[in-house]
Amino acid sequence: MEIVSVTELNKQRQGVFNNLEGIPEIVHPLQIPSKNKVYQHNPFIEANTKEVSLSTLKHDCIIPVFSKDNEKTLAHQEFIEIAQDCIGKVFSHHTIEVPEVRVSHQIKGRTAEAIYKPVKELLEHEKTQYFERMAFIIRIPSITENINGHDVSLTVGGVRAYNQENLYNRKTYEKFKFFVGFQNMVCCNLCISTDGYQDEMRVGNYSELQSKIMDLIENYNAQSHLQEMKQLSQHNLTEQQFAQLIGRARLYNFLPKEEKTLIPELMLNDGQISTVAKDYYLDDSFCRNENGDINLWNVYNLFTGANKSSYIDSFLSRNVNAFDFTQGLANAINGDSKHRWFLS
Repeated sequence: MEIVSVTELNKQRQGVFNNLEGIPEIVHPLQIPSKNKVYQHNPFIEANTKEVSLSTLKHDCIIPVFSKDNEKTLAHQEFIEIAQDCIGKVFSHHTIEVPEVRVSHQIKGRTAEAIYKPVKELLEHEKTQYFERMAFIIRIPSITENINGHDVSLTVGGVRAYNQENLYNRKTYEKFKFFVGFQNMVCCNLCISTDGYQDEMRVGNYSELQSKIMDLIENYNAQSHLQEMKQLSQHNLTEQQFAQLIGRARLYNFLPKEEKTLIPELMLNDGQISTVAKDYYLDDSFCRNENGDINLWNVYNLFTGANKSSYIDSFLSRNVNAFDFTQGLANAINGDSKHRWFLS
C-alpha cells in the first residue's frame, strides 16, 4: 500500500505517480475506497460504554483537578483535539473523519447552590458530571487496503483513564494511551500492533503530549503492519487445532504462576475465550470454513471481536496482545516452540 495524498489519487488511477524528485513513474494503483460502499456501523468497543460527542465533553462535563494543588488535568476533549491537530499535520491531504468517542464510569456531582437539595429536586443546571474513562478513534478512510476480502482503514485513537491517575495528590505527569493502526470496516474491530501503540505516554503539558503523538504517528510503518496482517491469512488451523487452542486458553488463566511465566501471554479472559469459541461457528464474517479449518486472520478477528467486551482501560493492551499472540500461533505452525503449548 502506498500512503499518498488525495490529490494524487487521480494520477494513480492512470498508473502515474510523482516520486520524491518530482519525476513521474509507474506504480501499482492505490486501493481507493468506493464511494458507494456502506458499512454497518458497530462500536469499536462495547463493554459498559456509551457514545458521546466531542461537544458533550466540552460543554456538559466538568474538568477534574489534582486535589492537593487544584491544578487541572488535561481534559478528555483536549486530548482528542491535540490528536486531531497532529493527524491534520501528518495527513493534511487526506480525508479525516470526526472522532468517535465512547465513555464509561460516569462521576456525578452537584453545584454549591444545590448542596442541600434532595436528588429528585435537582435541576439540570445544578447537576455536574465527568467520565472517568474515555476512548476515541479517528478514521482516515482515504487510506485503505483489502485483507482477505475485508477492507481495513487507517485509524488513530487513544484512551484516557482518570482511575490510573492519583487525583488526590499534587499534579504530576499524566498518563495517556495512544495508537495508530487499522480498523476492519466489516466488523469495526481495531487492528493494532506493538509498533503503533504506546501504553503509557507520560506528559506534563500540551506540547509534550503533542510531541509524543507526532513521534508515534511519524514512526509507524503502515506498510509493514499490513504485510504482517496479510500473512495471517496464509496460515490455517484445523478444527482439532482450534479446539486444542480454546482448551489450552481456558487452562492458561489457571496455571500456577511459575508455569505461566514460561508461556507467552494471552490477555483475554475466560468469558472472551468462550465468545471466540461461539463465533468460530456463528460469526458471519470470520467463522470456520466448510471442512472446519479457519485461517489465522479470522482467528485474529475473533480475538479482537471478543475484546470489545473489555473495559476501556484494558481494551488497547489486550488488542495489541491479540495481534502478537496470533503471530505467535503462525510461528508455532511453522515449528516455533514458544506458542506450541497452545496447540499441542
